[in-house]
Amino acid sequence: MTKIVFIGAGSVCFGLNTLRDLFSTKELKGCTLSLVDINEKNLKRMYDLALKMNEASGMNVKIEAFTDRKEALPSAEFIISSLAIERCDLWKKDFLIPKKYGIRHTLGENGGPGGLFFSMRTIPVIMDIARDIEEICPEAYFINFSNPESRIILALSKYTNVKCMGLCHGVFMGMRDVSKITGIPFEDVDALAAGLNHFQWFLQLRDKKTNKDLYPLLREKSKVYDSNFMPISRKLLDVFGKYPSCSDDHIGEYLAYGYEGGEEGYDFDEDERGREILKEEIKQKTEGKKPFGDWLLHSPEKSIHVVTGILNNTKQILPSGIVYNRGAITNLPYDAAVEVPVMLDAGGIHPITIGNLPDGIANLCKTQISVQQLAVDAAVYGSKEIAMQCLLNDPVVNSIKAAEGILKELWEINEQYIRKCLY
Repeated sequence: MTKIVFIGAGSVCFGLNTLRDLFSTKELKGCTLSLVDINEKNLKRMYDLALKMNEASGMNVKIEAFTDRKEALPSAEFIISSLAIERCDLWKKDFLIPKKYGIRHTLGENGGPGGLFFSMRTIPVIMDIARDIEEICPEAYFINFSNPESRIILALSKYTNVKCMGLCHGVFMGMRDVSKITGIPFEDVDALAAGLNHFQWFLQLRDKKTNKDLYPLLREKSKVYDSNFMPISRKLLDVFGKYPSCSDDHIGEYLAYGYEGGEEGYDFDEDERGREILKEEIKQKTEGKKPFGDWLLHSPEKSIHVVTGILNNTKQILPSGIVYNRGAITNLPYDAAVEVPVMLDAGGIHPITIGNLPDGIANLCKTQISVQQLAVDAAVYGSKEIAMQCLLNDPVVNSIKAAEGILKELWEINEQYIRKCLY
């Protein structure tokens, strides 16, 4: 009879997928689900949906809704978070303002100047949540979906006692790329991946049916595959011998030459259209005008797998989780946030030790790790000085003058969210 608290439950994407996964997991019948969001309209939409899915699934879940997380946290065993602060409006500025200063980058979300300010405004809120968890439910597990994943998990691991892990579906995106290039069905691609969030590398690729190494086929097929498909990822495959995950735009955030794979940025208009379509779909299903169908089947996300893996002591292995390194990748810094396979049991979350990454790949990761560490410190100290150091360490930033202009403009835009948040 566990209690799950979902912060940022008004998210139509992660909110829906979390509900799908919970209401299709029979082991959680009778649990408590506490939905939390500061946006009352979005919260009500997902609360009403949860009530209807609960009824349709027969799961007999106790469902609560709160705008104050402190009211939801008592007795919580798992906290799932998908919060974002003015996600698209501020993200647009994170992308467009650096471009005005001549910075060529891809997304402006997890790396580059955009990644810095995404961190500066998000980490203080996450640290506030961590403080509440330590005071109210210190044994709870914190499962994070919010970006920038590596920096959030690094901040939590370095500066709090909260048991945490980040989840991302990037590894599956990379496996789909491999499937497209090789022609091997996605469900037959088996992968061992390790590295950083949005910068994992497939150390092994095998055909599940035959156990055959897929790398020879991938290299052969890549030579003749559509040259416009993931050109940076495939060039890195040629040079470093391993395929990176999860896409050119995501890995491009960490590379000085990443823009060569495309620098058009995130499609905010398509994102908004998709959200409106999904909101209407939720309305139709909540009002009983459409059946739930596959909404009562598992989504591709893994947060509920973490819950059941720990509760049921399954010793289940997830292909990836963002965790504090502590030697899981032996030639990356101990105090880095890495993405590696994890095993789940009653003892919690156990990163699987990978050993060394190939030297060239490890060096690419180390460059980004140093940037991430500076970004976290800039965020937790609310420091403009450390933020400037972070910009001048970032391989995407190619001008001191540009860095100064970006820092001034984006600091002013985000100043209401930036503050020292150590405790």
